[in-house]
Order: sequence, then structure tokens, then C-alpha cells
Amino acid sequence: MRNKTKDKKILIAPLNWGLGHATRCIPIINALIKDNFKPILAGDGDSLKLLQQEFPELKIYKLPSYHIKYTKKGKNLKYKLLFDTPRIFKIVKKEQELVAEIIIKENIKGIISDNRFGVRSNKIPSVYITHQINVLSGVITFLTSKFHQKIIAKFDECWVPDYESTPNLAGELSHVNNSKLTLKYIGPISRFDAEVLSFEGMTNKKYDIMVLLSGPEPQRSLLEKKLLDELKSTSKKVLFVRGVISDKEISIENQNIEIVNFMMQKELQKAILESEIIITRSGYSTIMDLEKLKAKAFFIPTPGQYEQEYLAQYLEKQNIAVYSSQTSFKISMLENCGNYSGFKLKEINQKKEFPFDVFG
Repeated sequence: MRNKTKDKKILIAPLNWGLGHATRCIPIINALIKDNFKPILAGDGDSLKLLQQEFPELKIYKLPSYHIKYTKKGKNLKYKLLFDTPRIFKIVKKEQELVAEIIIKENIKGIISDNRFGVRSNKIPSVYITHQINVLSGVITFLTSKFHQKIIAKFDECWVPDYESTPNLAGELSHVNNSKLTLKYIGPISRFDAEVLSFEGMTNKKYDIMVLLSGPEPQRSLLEKKLLDELKSTSKKVLFVRGVISDKEISIENQNIEIVNFMMQKELQKAILESEIIITRSGYSTIMDLEKLKAKAFFIPTPGQYEQEYLAQYLEKQNIAVYSSQTSFKISMLENCGNYSGFKLKEINQKKEFPFDVFG
């Protein structure tokens, strides 16, 4: 395979909606490099900055931003997204034009798009990555799911980062009956290295609580303020990772709370393993990372994001993790974590291989 793939360029582009789409592309990019492909990165915003930091040697192209922002009131999010649809599709059209130019300029032989509608081509193999074959959106779930499946059908393959059988991590989000889509279940993918699991049996915990924030504004900042208010008088040792790529720092009077803006891969995985409980959003990329490290979590879904609300409920029913709404959260709720098993769903195959054969 190495002789066939030598120097073959693959364009890989994650959606800039929080950092999760970018982080789950990291192991795919590493696997491409290992198999002698040449990844070319494309995207925008913080997700592209993250990949630049992880892979400074790789060429990058900027794509137009979808400019997706959350509303302050979660219940209004689906209406805002519906209102934004015409604007987003203008951007998607521009994105397709830029991708066509990149393909010619770089002699691209394949595409991997993580939830970017316009990063595809009819001339070369194009792969779409998503765990949301069904898009939950309340009363319009049927419409949003069919719409997304229509997008997926335009790609040659759809890689689903979940287990095909039960138990699995995403439930009805990632599984659909009688689908004509070309779906390949590749199992959960995590940015974390296999060798980090040598830490798995460690008993010395440095932090009682780790806060791991992510996601679009303004909800990231709203949760940050909520949690800092809840934690300001705690006597527990806390690591607070804000999830922002910025030089601007914030401080707090409580010396038990260590605040950092962002952590790179190796530093972050070590910190998770050194923490008793992780407070975080129930974003799917975060869930995959926590499963790999077999961590204990307390989830606070992003208000109005049905996907995260469903995932938090789904994992609670499996007795894996407890959750709370953002408005209802109190620090005392962490005491309930002892009643849940944490992530012990399945052992992930450390020698993960991706179906790169689609690229010839």
C-alpha cells in the first residue's frame, strides 16, 4: 500500500464548530502520514489554528467561515439555524469553488470532509465524516435528518466514528435502518496516543475536578462564568481548561483553581488521567476521547443542541455518566458521579486502520 500511496495528496477539512471536528481529524491525519499520503489541511478559525499547531509542517488553505454562532437562549438555536440556511449555502457554494481550485493547484487525489458540505468533488473520491446520520432537532427531526442524508449521499463514502453493533456511543444519531448511503463504521476515533494508556492504572490523582470547555460562543463563555462562580469557594483542587486559543489569560482569587487557556494533545491527555472527574460538554469528540481514557465525566449539554442533550441522556441510561442542564448545575451535583461507572464500554483497538483504499 505504501508504494501506491507515496506522495498522493489528500485534502482534509474539519468544520469550525468548536474544536471537536478538528481534534478527531488528528488521528486520521497521523494515519495518512504513516501510510505515505501527503495531507493538505483546509478550514477556518480556531479549528484550523489547532491543526496548524499540531501539524506545523503541513500546507494549509483557508476556507470561508460558516459563521455559526449559538444564541444566548438555547431554545432559539434551531430557528436561528433555519434562518441562516440560505446564507450558509452561499458560503458552501464559494467553498466548492475554492476546493476545485485547490484540487487543480495541488493535484489532490482524495478528500476527507468532516461535516463541511462544500468540501467534495465529483472528479476525485470524496469522504464525509459524521456521527449524525440522524440530526435531532425536536419536531423537525425528520426533515433535518433527511436533509443531512441528502448531503451525505453526494459523497462517495461516509465514515461513521462509532461502533456498528451495540453497545455503542451515539445510539440513534449514528444508526439508521434501510439506508442506501455508503456507510463505513470506523469505530470511535480519539486524538490521544495509544501509549498514553500505560497511565491507565495510575492511582495518584493530581486534580479532584477538571473543567474542559469547548464549543462556539456565546455558550462557551456563559458556561465558563457559571462554573467559575460555582467553583470560586471550593476547597477541591481544580484544573480549568477554557478551550480558547488565545494569549489573553484570566485569573481567580481561589488558589485551588489552576486556569489555562488551552492544552496540546499530550499535555491534555495526561491531565485527564490525573483528574478524578471531568466536567465538560457532551460533544461527541469529547465523548470519544473520554472513552479511550476510561474517564469519569459530568456532562453539561450546550443549551438548545439536541445532539448533546440526547448523548448526555443516552450515556446516563447506560450508567456511564451523569448530566445536568446548564442553568440547573450546582457543584454539589458532582457527588452523584460515584453512582456511575465511567467509560468502560469497549476496549478500542489501538492499531486502528482507516479505509484509505477508497483513494486507490
